[in-house]
Amino acid sequence: IGSEQASQDVIAHITKHGLTVTDFAKKESRRTPPVPFKTSTLQQEASNRLGFSPKRTMRIAQSLYEGVDIEGRGPTGLITYMRTDSLRLSPEAISASRDFIKEKFGADYLPEKPRIYTAKENAQDAHEAIRATYAEITPESIRQFLEPDQYKLYKMIWSRFISSQMADAVIARSVLTCESGDYEAKQSGSAIIFNGWSKVYPISMKEETLAPATVGEKLKINDIKREQKWTQHPPRYTEAGLVKVLEDKGIGRPSTYAAIIETL
Repeated sequence: IGSEQASQDVIAHITKHGLTVTDFAKKESRRTPPVPFKTSTLQQEASNRLGFSPKRTMRIAQSLYEGVDIEGRGPTGLITYMRTDSLRLSPEAISASRDFIKEKFGADYLPEKPRIYTAKENAQDAHEAIRATYAEITPESIRQFLEPDQYKLYKMIWSRFISSQMADAVIARSVLTCESGDYEAKQSGSAIIFNGWSKVYPISMKEETLAPATVGEKLKINDIKREQKWTQHPPRYTEAGLVKVLEDKGIGRPSTYAAIIETL
């Protein structure tokens, strides 16, 4: 649509002819859980979800690794070593998480076989992925012993660890197609059929949910909006984006990402 007049002609056409459904397709797909955290992904996710800088993330993770005084347990290290590019989970950790999932959520949320994760070829495998030390220590059960930032980060790490061993989520993607005289319009949407791992680690759903429609159905037009857009320059880097670039280009190591970004 190259001009204002052309856009007005389209609006007039759609207003005159209305909208009639020509197709409603629905397809289910399975979505596997996200992999356990390594240093770079922990820093990226903490930036995106919690608004933490990489330096702040590593400082809080260090305190969780060194240990928190928990009533009835004493000083307890809550996470594994936080400077790693490995995705490996120990057999003991996998077994403990699967036992917890089955007891807490039921067999439907437990895949038949354990999930095994491996990192890229050049990754150093001296340490495990970043995970909760004990599957049974839920974030809520120790919230009173943690500072607010510690609770937020521990909850994210614990949830990612547990969810990485859970069953797939089942997503239904719908596409609604309708016509208006010479024009065709489409709208896509998604809905969660079975939450699976997203019961613990919330899934990102960018599309809205579409109500089912039938072929031949007339749709009510509430409003028609015009919008003029201009080409935008590439967005500036976020701290999370910088961490990803450092890792992709092989600049630095997990132990130096935060320091490099702090310097920048």
